Amino acid sequence: MTTRAEGGTGDEILINITPRETRVAVVENGVLQEILIERAGRRGLVGNIYKGRVARVLPGMEAAFVDIGLERAAFLHVSDIRPECRFESCLPDTPPHLAGGAAMPVITDLVREGQELVVQVIKDPIGTKGARLTTHITLPSRFLVFLADSDVAGVSVKIDGERERQRLKEVVNAFRAEFGGGYIVRTAAEGTEAWALRADMQFLQRLWSSIQDRIRETSGIMTLYEDLPLVLRVLRDFVGDNVEKVRIDSRETSQRMLQFAEKFVPEMVSRLEHYPGERPIFELYGIDDEIQRALGKKVQLKSGGYLVVDQTEAMTTIDVNTGAYVGHRNLEETIFKTNLEAAAAIARQLRLRNLGGIIILDFIDMASEEHRQAVLKALEKHLEKDRAKSHISQVSPLGLVEMTRKRTRESLGQILCEPCPLCDGRGSIKTAETVCYEIFRELLREARQYSPRQFVVLAAPDVVDVMLDQESHSVAQLEAFIDIPIKFQAEVLYNREQYDVVLM
Repeated sequence: MTTRAEGGTGDEILINITPRETRVAVVENGVLQEILIERAGRRGLVGNIYKGRVARVLPGMEAAFVDIGLERAAFLHVSDIRPECRFESCLPDTPPHLAGGAAMPVITDLVREGQELVVQVIKDPIGTKGARLTTHITLPSRFLVFLADSDVAGVSVKIDGERERQRLKEVVNAFRAEFGGGYIVRTAAEGTEAWALRADMQFLQRLWSSIQDRIRETSGIMTLYEDLPLVLRVLRDFVGDNVEKVRIDSRETSQRMLQFAEKFVPEMVSRLEHYPGERPIFELYGIDDEIQRALGKKVQLKSGGYLVVDQTEAMTTIDVNTGAYVGHRNLEETIFKTNLEAAAAIARQLRLRNLGGIIILDFIDMASEEHRQAVLKALEKHLEKDRAKSHISQVSPLGLVEMTRKRTRESLGQILCEPCPLCDGRGSIKTAETVCYEIFRELLREARQYSPRQFVVLAAPDVVDVMLDQESHSVAQLEAFIDIPIKFQAEVLYNREQYDVVLM
């Protein structure tokens, strides 16, 4: 668990800057909850706007692949295409081609190969999949999200008070007559004065006008707009009244953030702080240790129980175990308390590891329906602070919970790790004994096809050791059977599963 360097219970944002990498840690009540990493060679693409060209239309998938200048073509589903885009460059003033309020059109009615489209990235490339696109353009600011193809005003569901929701909606609607467009009021706007909302709307309209100018004045594949770098997105998207401090270990970056805050987030100016210490800021707060633990499969619980997290391409599974926890009353109470503690730990791990897509939670079986519902409510409560949207199903009689969490960027493991070259991502390698028997079969095949004077087997040292020790009798029998001498040579650079049989 992360240890705070100073007293206090507020939330903190810690920013570590190195020449090619920016790391941001969100610490809530002294515990690391979220880690964001941006590298110079692999900046996130979500929010970027491109002029692209349709490379391929796939009627069977109701989708198209669009070339936006990346290594892999990006994916555009029919549900993410504005009907007005049909066979035109997708400009905001393009007249609708589809009339009559028909059902969702087919992809071939909306786009064709070679067509230019204005698109926005809504999901980064992950693994072998390209970026996910939409033609519904949105632009975020401190308090608002501008909707380029809408004329409605909405309010974030996280703003609870009905009176405040109504006030914000009325303010935005009053200014929409001046600026036009659609807007969603963000959670950060709660309690904000009308003039600040108007300033945001004015900024967004100017930004959108400049993007429209670039759309009209240019042709071909190009980047029209790039979202802010991570350090500035933090000020726009993360900060609020609950953030006590934003500490940055780079003087140059802290000055840049200060200038941005003075212009767009003035209430945060006093909370920005340059950290000049010699000891690395992530080491001071124990962040690096937490990152290392977040890359492992096992997560220890305070009670003695533990979680096992398995991330695959299809889904993520999280298994809950009582481990060393034996409880004080009875088995059902022990299971219930372990599951309650696990619910809090799972919510944290989802944020910390940025796990998305389909997630299966295997809680310990609970006989009581009341206990199952209590665990489910605890999970929902702990996920309230999560910025990523999630949907949770009911707890099954077996203790399984199916849930989904919106995935827009790579998980922590995908950013920091790659498949093991020894096991190719399987998570295990063959035993030395197994490799020995594979070599025996290979020697038999070679002996039947050729007539060498001698075999030389090149293999990893531990495989050779097994051959000359436990399997020495088998080697002697094989030599007698094929009537060819066998010599073994240990190669320190070979991994266990690698070997070569050389004919002499």
